[in-house]
Amino acid sequence: MEIIVNFKTFRLYALICALTLCFSNNEADAQVSNNEWIDLFNGKDLTGWKQLNGTAKYRVENGEIIGTTKTNIPNSFLATEKKYDDFILEFEVLVDPSINSGVQFRSNSFKAYNNGRVHGYQFELDPSDRAFSGGIYDEGRRAWLYPLSLNPKGRKAFKNGVWNRCRIEAIGNSIKTWINGVPCSNLVDDLTPSGFIALQVHGIGSNENLAGKEIKWRNIRIKTDNLNEARWPANPDVKEMSYLVNTLTQNEKDKGWRLLWDGKTGKGWRGAKQDHFPESGWEIKNGELTILATDGNESTGPRDLVTEKQFSSFELELEFKITKGANSGIKYFVNTPLNKNTGLTIGCEFQILDDKNHPDAKAGTNGNRTLGSLYDLIKAENLSIPGRNKTFKGVGNWNKARIIVKGSHVEHWLNNEKVIEYDRHSQIFKALVAYSKFKGWPAFGQWQSGHILLQDHGDTVHFRSIKIREF
Repeated sequence: MEIIVNFKTFRLYALICALTLCFSNNEADAQVSNNEWIDLFNGKDLTGWKQLNGTAKYRVENGEIIGTTKTNIPNSFLATEKKYDDFILEFEVLVDPSINSGVQFRSNSFKAYNNGRVHGYQFELDPSDRAFSGGIYDEGRRAWLYPLSLNPKGRKAFKNGVWNRCRIEAIGNSIKTWINGVPCSNLVDDLTPSGFIALQVHGIGSNENLAGKEIKWRNIRIKTDNLNEARWPANPDVKEMSYLVNTLTQNEKDKGWRLLWDGKTGKGWRGAKQDHFPESGWEIKNGELTILATDGNESTGPRDLVTEKQFSSFELELEFKITKGANSGIKYFVNTPLNKNTGLTIGCEFQILDDKNHPDAKAGTNGNRTLGSLYDLIKAENLSIPGRNKTFKGVGNWNKARIIVKGSHVEHWLNNEKVIEYDRHSQIFKALVAYSKFKGWPAFGQWQSGHILLQDHGDTVHFRSIKIREF
């Protein structure tokens, strides 16, 4: 058979093929781009999800996952079958304003851990007046890591009665959250690098009035590739809170923070009434600085630990862990030349105490010797969220202490909530001192500068991640 090909026709055919191939490639590129976002919920059923812990009901209606509260059950979780490490997660949520909820991420459930209790990071959904939505809670472990007491503007992002757009960026040890485009949390933590996503229906105990309340989720999608390109810019006004042990983030370094204890040696510290680090009484092990128990009585001086350097205006942050019934403290504006004789070392004190098991909690005046208090002068109470109790994570757990001094103005923070605020040069402060155990010390708390002290009160207390910046 003879085949006759028209050259013009052939050229047209080739052009059509080339255009078709080009279109196909562009379409494929678009599909790859679109597929970088993966839908975790197909809008029809719960394929790819499994329920853990409580037995609250989850159902699918109108392209939404709906969870319903139920009495007398623990927290319920609808978890992805797949686990994720680094990702960007987006979802929309509508919460009944009478209950709280959350979305777990990098979370796990192991038989060996509290019989399978779900634990890990939680994006908080809090429609109450506290308004901590977008904060980060550590479910089943360390409780609040990033309460929105750290970010008052973020507390206004969540809106009751409407769908809210939420975003989580978990990339390496950096975790950031947004609600409706407003930045909420800026956490640095490396405890758990991977885990599932889960939708929480919070337990309501036996409260029948809260039974049958609904939480709805929709448009749940995740991105696991090309994350750096998709990151939203960080807001410098949103405080970074780091839980890295004895390590500074680059942001902290840029803002002038430095480690006050290196995590390994006694460098930079000495006994309050010595010219060197104490030979006994303190232990440095596993990145912890520990005062070892003796008789539970207040130290007569040799084993209180002070910084070699003095400070005036500063921000100090550290973690502490107490044993049952323990008593200790963080003192500042310590003047060691005035404390040469036997007896306690004088200074303003952030009280560290087991309020439940130590008698000092009931001593003093109106609770001014309890945890977080300005010892014997001002009682600690939750100033960040008035009406709520101060936050203590319990004996045997790490708690954060922060002391801010800017000239006359002083603040105590306990687990990222403000518990004390005062002016150390005010008449009120001077009057409080006049009726305290410090009345015999001239200009107590008003010295221009002083050492920082970790107290030996005869009980075992652990410290770590001690860092400071000066103003």
